[in-house]
Amino acid sequence: MTSSHPGQAERLALRLEDRLSGLPGVELVHERMAAWQAEAQESLAPVHVHAMLISLRRLDAINMAYGAAAGDGALEEIAARVSHYASEELDAPWVLTRAGGGNFLLVANISCSRERWQLLADQLSHLLSRPIAVPSGVIRLSPRFALIRTLAEEAVESMLERLGVALQAVNEQQGARLVWADGEAIPPGISTAQLEADLLGAIDRDEIEVLFQPQFSLEDDRLTGAEALARWDHPELGRIGAGALFNLAERTDHVGPLSQHIARKALWAARDWPENLRLSINVTPEDLAFESYTSQMLDLVGESGFPLRQLTLEITEQSLIADVTAAAQIMAEFSAQGIRIALDDFGAGFCNFRYLKVLPIHYIKLDRAMIEGITTDPRDVAILRAIVAMATALDLEVIAEGIERADQRDAVAREHCGYYQGFLRAQPMSVALFEKLARTEMERA
Repeated sequence: MTSSHPGQAERLALRLEDRLSGLPGVELVHERMAAWQAEAQESLAPVHVHAMLISLRRLDAINMAYGAAAGDGALEEIAARVSHYASEELDAPWVLTRAGGGNFLLVANISCSRERWQLLADQLSHLLSRPIAVPSGVIRLSPRFALIRTLAEEAVESMLERLGVALQAVNEQQGARLVWADGEAIPPGISTAQLEADLLGAIDRDEIEVLFQPQFSLEDDRLTGAEALARWDHPELGRIGAGALFNLAERTDHVGPLSQHIARKALWAARDWPENLRLSINVTPEDLAFESYTSQMLDLVGESGFPLRQLTLEITEQSLIADVTAAAQIMAEFSAQGIRIALDDFGAGFCNFRYLKVLPIHYIKLDRAMIEGITTDPRDVAILRAIVAMATALDLEVIAEGIERADQRDAVAREHCGYYQGFLRAQPMSVALFEKLARTEMERA
């Protein structure tokens, strides 16, 4: 039940055959993707790997209610349906494997748009949701999908990890059926274990770089501050962005030390900034779960000499889900010291407006998803206008992220947002370049 393209992969499939679904394990994906890469190098044709991780819910309940034989029969039927669908719809090499439990992985070397791959998943979802007849009755399964378009030369481990994270996210969202595995990939060419070890060494050797993303006033376009971002220049792999960096730290249970390392470097770098510039530092869920985080952060600020009143802590909605009451207490302690709080990535998650009521926040940072359509879609403008009106009523200031074009900046300015950041004015820059920008801005003033 793999693709119709015969070869060594099929011979391997026979050795790896799964007794329940008749499918090989994910080991086949490694060989198949390596073969596609080799073929591409010979033909000088690009590789376009798309994948979907399919998760079947309620299998445990089915086994309890109908018996294990019913569950096994359901898996066999699902495997047959997916295989038949792929044979009919995918005019390109593909492979279907069993990924453990009630999970299946469909991978294809197919050149198609993001919309096309999502449409295929949506159609397959309807197909798999149809009733399945078993000896003891009729059952229905509820499939969930994580989709991905892999990056150039992305390793199988990175693809599977990103799919797994996305699938966990869709399983946690009530009513959600499908999600894209976005974000940064673990770079290819080195084992994950080695990369984790390299990260811990990089923290100890002070090799994690802090960049600053400038922020500007929409009223007069003056520089108002910057957000601290992390980058790691790996000696073999080159630059690794913050997303992959924190993914690695999470697996090694070192998010806290990495976050503290970044905060310390940012505070020390910014301690001689002009008094009118603010520093924004991101707070992770692990930070908020650490009992001594408040005192630890205040100690860092005190040791650096950076003014408390110029500091903003950015907290995402995801960080608040675990315990909003505890997070509110932590933020209240910071706010009492003169530190401002920003609710980051607003609009990227559930937009729980209760947070605006119970949390002592000063800024709302609009996610770039709230900005992309404001120059073309009247509904996006209406939503932005409503959010700004609500923020004004709550005495909150609005910061627009992801401003990349002048018409976007003009649109958020018309709707009375206060500040913006994005590639239109400046990309994330080194400590030295930001200091130069700050001096230039002061001379103009």
